[in-house]
Amino acid sequence: MKQQTLAFSGTKEQEEKLIEVINHYKGTEGALIPVLHEAQEIYGYLPIEVQTIISKNLGVSMAEIYGVVTFYTQFTTQPKGKYKIGVCLGTACYVKGSGTLLDKLKEKLGISEGECTPDGKFSIDATRCIGACGLAPVITVNDDVYGKLTVDEIDGILAKYN
Repeated sequence: MKQQTLAFSGTKEQEEKLIEVINHYKGTEGALIPVLHEAQEIYGYLPIEVQTIISKNLGVSMAEIYGVVTFYTQFTTQPKGKYKIGVCLGTACYVKGSGTLLDKLKEKLGISEGECTPDGKFSIDATRCIGACGLAPVITVNDDVYGKLTVDEIDGILAKYN
């Protein structure tokens, strides 16, 4: 996967909110994970700049923070788009062509799985079963679910979010 090209663009307000969160949990056993969760809520992801703020203010090593962030799948070091596209690659969806849908989305948006478009509008992630096997193949865009798709429908779906 190629390196993300979006520059970190955190605001002073976000940093102040993060410092408040850190101060709330400081000295609490197991503080790192709740701090990381709230930091990701504030920024949308956990880039090195955010990890550095947490390290400095919580007194936890960068190595430990990075280890936790990369171990747990709910954390991400890559920015997500305003519209988060999930392509189900569970068995039912995959057998019915979700791999082709994923390829078409990557081609149309010019990004790979786990990446975000340069304008910050779309990101793509491959997911496991989302429990909509009767609608296979399925993609989600934020909370919207699209089922029984063909590659010919991808352009129309993307157009709804432009």
